Amino acid sequence: MSPLVAGLVQVGIVFAALAVAYRPLGDHMARVFRAESHTKLEKAVYRFARIDPDAEQKWSTYAYGVLGFSFAGIVVLYLVQRVQSVLPFDFGRGNVQPGMAFNTAVSFVTNTNWQSYVPEAVLGHAVQMIGLTVQNFVSAAVGLAVATALVRGFTRSRTDRLGNFWVDLTRGTVRILLPIAFVGAIVLIAFGVTMSLKSGVDVDGQIVANAPVASQEAIKELGTNGGGVLNANSAHPFENPGEWTNLIEIFLILLVPVSLTRTFGRLVGDRKQGYVLLGVMGVIWTAMLAVIWTAEANGLRPLEGKELRFGVPGSAIFADATTGTSTGAVNSLHDSYTGLGGGAALLNMLFGEMTPGGVGTGLYSILVMAVIAMFLAGLMVGRTPEYLGKKLGRKEVTAAAVSILAMPAVLLAGAGVAAVLPSTRAALNNPGAHGLTEILYAYASASNNNGSAFAGITVTNDWFQSSLGLCMLFGRFVPIIAVLALAGSLAAQRKVPVTAGTLPTTGPLFASLLTGAVVLVAALTFVPALALGPIAEALQ
Repeated sequence: MSPLVAGLVQVGIVFAALAVAYRPLGDHMARVFRAESHTKLEKAVYRFARIDPDAEQKWSTYAYGVLGFSFAGIVVLYLVQRVQSVLPFDFGRGNVQPGMAFNTAVSFVTNTNWQSYVPEAVLGHAVQMIGLTVQNFVSAAVGLAVATALVRGFTRSRTDRLGNFWVDLTRGTVRILLPIAFVGAIVLIAFGVTMSLKSGVDVDGQIVANAPVASQEAIKELGTNGGGVLNANSAHPFENPGEWTNLIEIFLILLVPVSLTRTFGRLVGDRKQGYVLLGVMGVIWTAMLAVIWTAEANGLRPLEGKELRFGVPGSAIFADATTGTSTGAVNSLHDSYTGLGGGAALLNMLFGEMTPGGVGTGLYSILVMAVIAMFLAGLMVGRTPEYLGKKLGRKEVTAAAVSILAMPAVLLAGAGVAAVLPSTRAALNNPGAHGLTEILYAYASASNNNGSAFAGITVTNDWFQSSLGLCMLFGRFVPIIAVLALAGSLAAQRKVPVTAGTLPTTGPLFASLLTGAVVLVAALTFVPALALGPIAEALQ
């Protein structure tokens, strides 16, 4: 079988698996966030935390909950790393240094999972399990909660309530992420992913690092987290032994973001609305896959930086999935990609985490872009824009604009400063256009809460640790606050009736408009920087 046919078969398997899971999982998530009753486990959690699960919140209170919970997570995770030496299974690795502990705490709480360290040399199993794995669940659940709150903004009328953050957080964790991750971990173990509390195994007299991999591997992909237990991440045979585990992990990465479009359609009472969003996500994702795959297959060194057990097709599909979402896991070295292939992976992140984006973040990001697209349509026809029966006035468009501009602002500011600092340039392993691409990729990854890296840049100095940490914080929480403010404004409105002048949002016209808006915003924002980096490299 030729590599092209083998690759197409792999894509077909992933698409078929997603198609099978799309309806049942999408409907299940809709039921979870519409349910009025609570399970016994959930009630126990609410009693312990002294939460009234039946008390709904204003958007500002909901936002305070998100920020407070995330800040507490940063503090706890930071402290756990700083006292690692007194925890079990530390293997004498000592306490994590303050700058690295701060960067890691921010990274995992913001669902970025950027790692500026070698996991098997720095972290013990206790920190991995009680620190990082827990955040892999709850940071993804925060994204689900915010997306659900925004959808409620569209479906509710004349109210200032968006639900209860603590209920949405608990349900997303207990009813959605935990069960799927549990099954996913068992499947991965069955296919050869390791699960051990030993620090390593003896292979022909050489100690190879080991860890409780499968349990974190499942949620790192499912929750679009991406931080690896081992430094080689999903290129390591303990994390990703072969072609079938590679496909399973790609499936887990895409599963929730794709299925959430079905959830959205169910919650707003029109499944076609979800299909349109899915179509836009799918068109852009497939186009970027074609670019990455073609660039790498026709490069001068097509197998450089790629595991032979995956080859170009398996590596390209994984790279497209991990940068099209906010996962950041890698099964190949993106730094070794061609200028065009690496640039396409970078552009995937610059689209703004919506093709299909992360768990929850993909849905609310593309809905924000839908608001922008309808605003542009309104300008063209001279009519007050509306979407899903809600008028889009100054407050709504301002909130949407803040949400989509936050990421470019911190990305370009951070990369611009880094590009002129002597200490930063000294950290680059490559000069010229490729070196600039490494800087852009690092800040794009942090600002989009992706976490993948070109790996051709050393990011352990104080500037990188602090600046990338700040990019993660602003890139995560400024859009969340703006999205919740948008949700609150929408929920306060009454629904307007559909008229002859209403632009239909379930057909190819709106899908084309939304696709164009996604591409146009990214192009207008980033083409100058891309021209100096990956485009210049590709043209050399």
